[in-house]
Amino acid sequence: MKGFLPVSKKDMEERGWDCVDFAFVTGDAYVDHSSFGPAVISRVLEAHGFRVGMIPQPDWKDDKSIDVFGRPRLGFLISAGNMDSMVNHYTVSKKRRHNDAYTPGGVAGKRPDHATVVYGNLIRKTYKDVPIIIGGIEASLRRLAHYDYWSDSIKRSVLLDSQADILSYGMGERSTVAIAEALDSGIDVKDITFIDGTVYKTKDPESVYDAITLPSFEEIKENKLKYAESFNIQYENTDPFTAKRMVEPYGNIYVVQNPPSKPLSEIDMDDVYDLPYMRTYHPMYEPFGGVPAINEIKFSLTSCRGCFGGCSFCALTFHQGRIVQVRSHESIIKEAKQMTEEPDFKGYIHDVGGPSAEFRGPSCDKQLTKGVCKHKQCLFPKPCENLKVDHSDYLSLLRKLRKLPKVKKVFIRSGVRFDYSMADKDDTFMVEMCKYHVSGQLRVAPEHVSDNVLKLMGKPSNDVYNAFVKKYMKINDRLKMKQFIVPYLMSSHPGSKLEDAITLAEYIRDIGYMPEQVQDFYPTPSTISTVMYYTGVDPRNMKKVYVATNVHEKAMQRALLQYKNPANYDLVHEALKKAGRDDLIGFDEKCLIYPRKGYAKKKTSEVHKGKNKNTNDSNRNIKKIANDSNRNKKKNTNDKRHRK
Repeated sequence: MKGFLPVSKKDMEERGWDCVDFAFVTGDAYVDHSSFGPAVISRVLEAHGFRVGMIPQPDWKDDKSIDVFGRPRLGFLISAGNMDSMVNHYTVSKKRRHNDAYTPGGVAGKRPDHATVVYGNLIRKTYKDVPIIIGGIEASLRRLAHYDYWSDSIKRSVLLDSQADILSYGMGERSTVAIAEALDSGIDVKDITFIDGTVYKTKDPESVYDAITLPSFEEIKENKLKYAESFNIQYENTDPFTAKRMVEPYGNIYVVQNPPSKPLSEIDMDDVYDLPYMRTYHPMYEPFGGVPAINEIKFSLTSCRGCFGGCSFCALTFHQGRIVQVRSHESIIKEAKQMTEEPDFKGYIHDVGGPSAEFRGPSCDKQLTKGVCKHKQCLFPKPCENLKVDHSDYLSLLRKLRKLPKVKKVFIRSGVRFDYSMADKDDTFMVEMCKYHVSGQLRVAPEHVSDNVLKLMGKPSNDVYNAFVKKYMKINDRLKMKQFIVPYLMSSHPGSKLEDAITLAEYIRDIGYMPEQVQDFYPTPSTISTVMYYTGVDPRNMKKVYVATNVHEKAMQRALLQYKNPANYDLVHEALKKAGRDDLIGFDEKCLIYPRKGYAKKKTSEVHKGKNKNTNDSNRNIKKIANDSNRNKKKNTNDKRHRK
């Protein structure tokens, strides 16, 4: 039936239903678009014959708010929404955000902190015995014991704290349908212990076979190294072909994680994205000005999911996995044609991609039968010899989209993997990207320039990024196009000391770029970097890692990346003094800030003598720094500040 799913008892009755099979409680407003997890899961269930009613953003202070449809026949589904509710609510400095793009009118405060837990307990107060299934990114990344940055503590599995029966982790299409069919066949929810991509609880550890027993909750709560050890075991068991079942003890209760669901085939992906989404927010939100989040994705196309990049600070390995799954060209073009018929389409497709724009398949042939390597990354520290580097399929897709009637321009905004692009010996993709798919500025994510930090991030060395910039500028020169690169940069990542932050500030100075926004490292659940932040060790090798946990030091590192901002002067001045970099305080063009008032104006060339031989020319543009990068590195090998 075409149209939005029911959001009220009246909607339900108009469909001729006397009840719903599942009542879906979500922390986001109801947006029926394939970029919203609850929309995907509800439509997939609908396609399998189940009746789903939506309860978006219920008032968690009112017990009756989840009683919209009465008692569902099979159970409640819960998702905190497209973001972890704590990330949605708080900045990295733990200050409350003033808006929420996933709420009508962008209003903040329409969902609770730790929404999955709150919604679960709210439902359980009224419905003592109705099955509760939790999922979405919040539940997925908190499925076992985890470090919670906002309380600075280790929290239990969200399955226990929410009083839910089953947790569906990852993208959830396969596992949710399997759960629904099991419940529909009459299997008691407590006996649904056999589905891949799920987490359940038991009091009988003997019933769990072929499993790895993780350190207990009490152990990891008391010993940070035990937590690092546990996380590494979990990280090595995220592949659907090789992962083992894992058991986490909580006294006399055991939380069991089954292996991940198998990746979707191209046909499966097409089926998911071809469902009858309304592609917008529910009309009940019109009086509030709609839901802002739709603006970012309404005219964008998802072509893939999963990422073999393996960045340490990214949770994709735990959620979507490292095996890239793709839609067919036909499915994507069908959606694009539908998009062009919408009345507010202006001729611009804003994006074609996924976690990484140009990934169009598994990184090597063995992954779909043997899985990904446990102790080896596809791109880090260098591209694997078995990596398939091929942009031809993505190029073919972009060419087809460019030819569609009513399409003026197709942009790439998902983020190009510059290391993957540099591994391609054929420059065709780079040329066509520059010529057709950049809107004056290409956004890429080097994240840092210090190789010490990049290594812990799981990112390639700075030389690779500089080579990419050089090639990008060279191609644009050849095309006679004036286009630039805007780098995403991160401060205070584990491993970053003040000296590294200063090196990054000098790089920003030399390319003449002053970022309006800087991403301070945010310790979100279930990433390697978050484990480093909490434990002070790299869980992959248990080696100690320097971590800037002090709020003031983090503020100094962040301020250095925006050293021109007058509001940051005191922090930048303090950081430079503390690091012994007085040579960067003065009137020379290489200095970051002027001296304080009352200081005599000096020629800072004397201060720089023998200390600061940065050979990047003072025109401060990306092209020049890329061209000179190799020469600079050789001239500065004896200067500690310039070791990348």
